[in-house]
Amino acid sequence: MTDRPSPPRRPPTGTITFLFTDIEGSTRLVQALGSGSWSPLLERHREIIRAALAAHDGIEIQTEGDAFFAVFDRAPHAIAAAAEAQRALVAEPWPGSAQIRVRMGLHTGEGALDADGSYVGSAVHRAARIASSGHGGQVLVSATTAALASDALPSGVTMTDLGEHRLKDLNGALQYARKLEAIQPGEKAGARLERLVKKQGKSGRGRFFETA
Repeated sequence: MTDRPSPPRRPPTGTITFLFTDIEGSTRLVQALGSGSWSPLLERHREIIRAALAAHDGIEIQTEGDAFFAVFDRAPHAIAAAAEAQRALVAEPWPGSAQIRVRMGLHTGEGALDADGSYVGSAVHRAARIASSGHGGQVLVSATTAALASDALPSGVTMTDLGEHRLKDLNGALQYARKLEAIQPGEKAGARLERLVKKQGKSGRGRFFETA
């Protein structure tokens, strides 16, 4: 008897963690490399993200261009997937001068599906705004997600509070955690963190978490 493939998992509802990712400066990279050289890099990036999602029970909801939208039943799984993906992206021997740097954002909230099976609600928008606030090689995480995952962080991952950030088009301030993943060769984590905080200015206070 031939084994039948498992049916696709139904997107979870209730309290879940949303992950958004995209490649920093992708338009510039396409223009610099040309579509012929860009396509295999984009595909390899997708393979790395999908491998991390699969390893930590993530569900890919949508992929558009160089962006991913995925969900997780548990916040620690989401952080583990993001950490694994960033490590793999940094370790990947990208050809020539190409450098694929991905920014990621995580937020935990109410996951509700509309009649078409699409996620709706403010939690989705918060996660997307958090992701867009970051820089390549970083993962920004809401205080909600950080609190749920703080006792189950992957090996080598730590978090440091950086304060509150106001997200575009959303009322109120939302504290989030920052994960500093891609430390430049020979640069100490503290020096890079200080430079990143200065770059963000007054709004650059929040929480970061770093991987060894």
